[in-house]
Formats: sequence, structure tokens, C-alpha cells
Amino acid sequence: MTFEGHTNNVTGVAFHCEGKWMVTSSEDMTVRVWDTRSGLVQRHYQHTHPVNDVVIHPNQGELVSADRGGNIRIWDLGESKCTHQLIPDEDVSVSSVSVASDGSLLAAGNNRGDVYIWRMYQNHDSTTLLPCRVFKAHKDYLTRLLLSPDIKLLATCSADHTVRIWKIDMNEDNLEVVPESQTANNSNRNAKINNGSPNDPNGTPNQALISSHSSSQPRHPRNGSLSSHPAGVTSSGNVNTPNPETFTPSHSASSLSHPSLSSAAHSFNAISEIIEKRRPLPSDTVLDNHQRWVWDCAFSADSAYLVTVCSDHYARLWELSSASIIRQYNGHHRGAVCVALNDYSNPP
Repeated sequence: MTFEGHTNNVTGVAFHCEGKWMVTSSEDMTVRVWDTRSGLVQRHYQHTHPVNDVVIHPNQGELVSADRGGNIRIWDLGESKCTHQLIPDEDVSVSSVSVASDGSLLAAGNNRGDVYIWRMYQNHDSTTLLPCRVFKAHKDYLTRLLLSPDIKLLATCSADHTVRIWKIDMNEDNLEVVPESQTANNSNRNAKINNGSPNDPNGTPNQALISSHSSSQPRHPRNGSLSSHPAGVTSSGNVNTPNPETFTPSHSASSLSHPSLSSAAHSFNAISEIIEKRRPLPSDTVLDNHQRWVWDCAFSADSAYLVTVCSDHYARLWELSSASIIRQYNGHHRGAVCVALNDYSNPP
């Protein structure tokens, strides 16, 4: 089956837990939800810049997408609208996003090598995002980040030829503030780091604490059904989406909207008011045997192993406890840029 509709490169794909639908992101500035049985578009969401990544929230009712304009958007599938917009560093491309397996954390990384982490608090009628970490993970482009299934680790891939593994420690009382200059050398493996140093980020994000209230309609189609047709999608699956810039925030499910910065300003607080210093996660190890850019990674179900892919044509299976390569996979004649792992083992 061929899924036709995007007019530029597809940059990301994710599947519903039961395979009933999938979502794709594209450089054509759209996110599309597809019925995997019919191949028709069921949802169509517009960005104002090429979209780099999209993931499905574990509740199967929300999407998180990120674009080259520095925007992160959370889309409610039940109401078919954007409920949150985050701009951690304006005009700095957000290359990757990841949501914790229990929906408690949202992580994002950008082209400056910076990582941003928010806590996600969800009630039946509202979602609140609270920023809790901002730190420089790499001195070069960050290409991918991923939270482990057990939510104890964060993996970041980079153009600096390394993958860094960070311990998830959100205990504010026990957190030691580490100067920015020391974060790149804080690994207990004493791994070598690429000495390339791009410009420092302009500072802390300008939008952070967000609370969004939904209508009384159900938020999440947990059964995987996307049978209702939002405005802009006809019953035949054809898309007729208005310019999102003309929309204002709405609690109605009848519009494909996203909050403008002016109309949603009352919901945003400057992150500098909440995070006074850049505070890194503890660095656990560095996987540094890659010869070129590392593009993607995948955890095993028990979070004990990681598969990475690189422009040096290799895929590598790492044992994280020893930071050692268990197996290398070759055969590609050009760079390997994405990976998925089918692991049937059950996490503890």
C-alpha cells in the first residue's frame, strides 16, 4: 500500500499501538494521520516550517511534533486541534522529541545541541507542562534523543560522532548545579569529545509553563478510532485545510487550530522565572566508537541495550552497563540514518 499526500520529504513516522493508524511528519510543513487499512488521510495538521519529527503520546490520543522554526506542538486527536505550543529557542530548529512511556516527561533537542525537558501533568480535562531541565548535551548538532522505556535514561545522538547516555534524575533537592563548562566533560567514562564548538545558545526558552483546558468532550480516542472527520478533512479523506495562521484558540473540535502567541500569552511564563540556571542531567556514559554522524537510536525493551546507526554505514548494538559494542551490522553502502528494534522481551 502506498500512502500519497505529502509533497516533500517524509521526516518521521509512528504507529498506533494496535496498528490501526499511523502518523507522518514532512518537510512540506504538515503532520498527517493515516488510516492504515484504507490509506486515506484522517487528520491533517499544519506547521509554518518544515516538520522534523513527530511522536505519539502513550495515551494514543495526542501527537507531539517539532519543526525547523523552533516550535513544538501538541495535538489533541479527539478535538483535532493544537493544545500547546512551545518555543524553547526561537528560530533554532528542534530536531527531535520524545515522550516518556508513562507520559510523565517530554524531551526535545535542537540543532545547538541543547536538551529541554518538561514534566507533563495530566488530568481528565487539562494538561500542564512544567520545565525542569535545560542543558547542553553536545557541542554539535543533536540529531536524535530518546527516553528509555523504564524512564531512567535519556540517549542523545549527535553530529559529534557520539551518543551520550544521561541518567533521568528529577529530584530537585538532590540535584547539584553543574557549570555549563563542565557538562561536556562530566562523563564517568572520560570519553573523548569532538572539539568543534558552535555558537552558544542565546539563553533560556521564552515559553515554558503551560496549562491547557479542554472541553467536556472526550480527549483521547484510546480505541484507535479516527472515524470522525475534523474540519478540513472530508468523508472521502481529501484534505482541505485553511491557513492555520488565521485561526484563534478554540475549545471546539470543529477547527484545526493552534494558539497564537498573543492570545495564549496569559498561559505562558518565561522559563527564566522558573529555571535560574542551566541544569544538566547526570551523564552516565558516552558511546564514542562511531566514525561519523550518529543519526538515530533505539532502546531494547528492558532499557539495557541500545542500537545506534551512523553515517559510517554501520548499525551497532551496545550493552549500556559496560558501554561496549556487542555486535556490529554492516551491509549498507551509504550512511544508515534510522533504526527500529522489534524486541519481544518484557521490561521489569
